[in-house]
Amino acid sequence: MTAALLLLVAASAAAHDVHSLANFDVVRPSHLSLDLTLDFETRRIQATNELTLAYASDATPAHLDLDTRGLRIRRVTDPASGRELAFGLDAPVEWLGQRLRIDLGGARLEKVRIEYETGPDASALQWLEPRQTSGSRPFLLTQSQAIHARSWIPCADSPGVRVTYDAIVRVPPGLSVVMSAEHGDHDPDKGIFRFRMRETIPPYLLALAAGELGFRPLGARTGVYAEPAVLERAASEFRDVERMVRIAERLYGPYRWGRWDSIVLPASFPYGGMENPRITFATPTILAGDRSLVSVMAHELAHSWSGNLVTNATWSDFWLNEGFTTYLENRIVEVLYGADVAAMEVLLGQQALRRKVEELRASRPSDTALVPELAGRDPGEAATEIAYEKGASLLRVLERRFGRRRFDAFLLSYFQQNAFTSMTTTRFLEILKRELIRDDDRAWTEARVEEWVFGTGLPGNLVTPRSRAYDAARAAASSFVKTGALDGVGKGWVTAQWRLFLGELPKPLAPERMAALDRRFDLTHSGNAEVLAAWLEHAVAAGYPPAYPALEAFLTRVGRVKFLEPLYRAMEKNETTRGLAREIYAKARPGYHPIAVTAIDAVLGSPEASH
Repeated sequence: MTAALLLLVAASAAAHDVHSLANFDVVRPSHLSLDLTLDFETRRIQATNELTLAYASDATPAHLDLDTRGLRIRRVTDPASGRELAFGLDAPVEWLGQRLRIDLGGARLEKVRIEYETGPDASALQWLEPRQTSGSRPFLLTQSQAIHARSWIPCADSPGVRVTYDAIVRVPPGLSVVMSAEHGDHDPDKGIFRFRMRETIPPYLLALAAGELGFRPLGARTGVYAEPAVLERAASEFRDVERMVRIAERLYGPYRWGRWDSIVLPASFPYGGMENPRITFATPTILAGDRSLVSVMAHELAHSWSGNLVTNATWSDFWLNEGFTTYLENRIVEVLYGADVAAMEVLLGQQALRRKVEELRASRPSDTALVPELAGRDPGEAATEIAYEKGASLLRVLERRFGRRRFDAFLLSYFQQNAFTSMTTTRFLEILKRELIRDDDRAWTEARVEEWVFGTGLPGNLVTPRSRAYDAARAAASSFVKTGALDGVGKGWVTAQWRLFLGELPKPLAPERMAALDRRFDLTHSGNAEVLAAWLEHAVAAGYPPAYPALEAFLTRVGRVKFLEPLYRAMEKNETTRGLAREIYAKARPGYHPIAVTAIDAVLGSPEASH
């Protein structure tokens, strides 16, 4: 073991999660029993959480510490005796919220019961009025990753803590509820829904959605929920998901979560997808009409092994979640849609990775390492192309060095042997060296594993696939920039080729080139969100007014941070569109999820702060 790895091992021995205020190393929740009443009028959840406790030793701790943010704690009791327990909330800590300290009274309690309500601005919750949905009823959706679970459930909000849970959810009649759990005996006429998650999960995978929902089965263990106006389109777009599960199982072992359903949420959902167990939360922006964007679903399915089954222990270990998942996603896409499509996705990812490395090299170069230092920072800052694409690139290096068959066998064993556990980078490297590299120091050095994990930038042994379609799109972009020729553009192209083509064009693009592209392909009115967002970035950079109505419509309709942040950042950069950015944001901000609001406030500043 080399010096860098020894240092990480030594550091991890005393490591703790810097993003949790809970004392889960002493006493931790092992099961949560929730009773949630959703109040759409006040935009609050009235709730109880009965926590079953597990102790790290025979000693009896004086108190139980939990993570909260913005919760109003009404009462804490020992449910066995009914005795009230003293409690207190510490002063808020930036990013982390408030520690809830419960006095255990010198007793080794089996359970603790907390009565509470959520705050009106809970960072995990988005309450939508009917006009913000595709139907006629209100909607609630949650997003707990990274550390937002604490804003709607008092818990030990760390990916290193795994719990089971059950829940009763009470809603106004006429609404339906789904959770990241198995359905129980519902009573929809009374607005009562019951759920149980029997497998252990980290708190960031606690999820709930409530609204006017329909359901369509897609296979024996797959189906899709959506609002009625969206349901048939979603079912058509997702018709390959049952096949995706079979492909993933052939590669990486049995699917361990029972069902894999999905729900297409209102457009304000801040992410492309969220891998909540048993039910993936998905944005409607992936409904392109031709299944060209359903690789998002392959990504969320892959999380059923990497992330959900074997979870990063801290947010500095996030690459073990997203790097693995990006790699697995690409392997599923390769089987489903062919090697050339898969190669294009890899090349697009590497293109984005190089841009991110260059950006961070100028501002925070240490964040280009796979294990960043996140103390005192928002853990969401780890969710960049470094974790996703650099992590996946390391796995491709290992696949190339040791062969696909041997590497697949290693991954299969890794998921089976470490199922339902949390993993540190230290422990993973120990497993990797022992079981794949087999303590071959020369092979370890040649693969440059430590340079990939601890080093900044990109090592020189990046594996770059070849794709004729990719090369053709690059050549078409080069020709168009030089001569304005469009002969080789767009013929039979898939979304990845359009993304590449637009990504290769300079910013700003000459006005006549913008107009020529728009006349031929009507990109301003593209129905593909990925293509439209890339085109609108060019429209902002070039100062292309014909696209501004579409820009405003997109930004006021869509809440996906992946699209919002680059567009607002581009508008802020161009002095001719700064005012427009603030005008649009003032209209759109009330409809964005709190996570999106935080991201765009960081770019433009809060409109509320300017008054």
